[in-house]
Amino acid sequence: MASQSPGHCGAVWTPSREHHGARSNRCGIAEIGFYNHTLGIRASPLLDHLLAKSRSKESCARNRFVMTDGRLIAIGDIHGCSQALESLLDAIVPGPLDTIVTLGDYVDRGPNSRAVIDRLIRLGKETHLVSIFGNHEQMMLDVIEGVVPYTSWTQHGGVETLDSYGFQGTMDFLPQSHREFFDSMVDYFETETHFFVHANYEADLPLDQQALEVIRWRSLREFLPDPHYSGRIAVVGHTANPQAQILNMGYLIALDTYCYGGGLLSAINVLTGETWQATQEGELVER
Repeated sequence: MASQSPGHCGAVWTPSREHHGARSNRCGIAEIGFYNHTLGIRASPLLDHLLAKSRSKESCARNRFVMTDGRLIAIGDIHGCSQALESLLDAIVPGPLDTIVTLGDYVDRGPNSRAVIDRLIRLGKETHLVSIFGNHEQMMLDVIEGVVPYTSWTQHGGVETLDSYGFQGTMDFLPQSHREFFDSMVDYFETETHFFVHANYEADLPLDQQALEVIRWRSLREFLPDPHYSGRIAVVGHTANPQAQILNMGYLIALDTYCYGGGLLSAINVLTGETWQATQEGELVER
């Protein structure tokens, strides 16, 4: 059931304010190598690959959106929880005037990543869908393209994704429509009042100058940012809350509520505070 979000949901972690990480010079591409804390590898060998895949200044500009009369709804990290996603969308009933922003990490860990992507592709035909690029999508695509060893992905939930696709031993398992969906993802999205990234941000930098290490990988536990200089409210995922509560700090909303691990999948209308949550099995939960 839909419920009205209280002004603040209590934070259940205490992130440090240690500040580090490479800055970027174009659309979030780091100027120097960075250390990937999740994988435990230095990512500088991937820099040429990332630069080759970076978005142009023009495509970055298309990440701006002029508000219409519709709702602006963000959905947290789905991680293969297709039944939870289906239940949320049934409750939300997205329309053609609405904008749905999915915050990344569609694949891995949960039971049916393939069904999640199928549903998001259909959703893009029903409403204005903006899909943010998550670090788990990067891990998967880097393995598919031979950039990193397969173990750098499979040990972080990739096995469940491969199972959902009926993996037959080769890395060409993605249907063309799914590859096109992944290619359509963006690093960030902004409106006049909010901006959306997967993980984190540098408070003093415009979005097209953010480092990928920050917006795609940096946990809020590692570094809690200040309000963004633009005055826009940040909406992020990535840092899972095992207590399944949405963290709302006023200037920052964190929506990863640990669905795959026994928590909930969460969505919020960022303009009104209305929220929806569902279990991995698809049961709607009223808070």
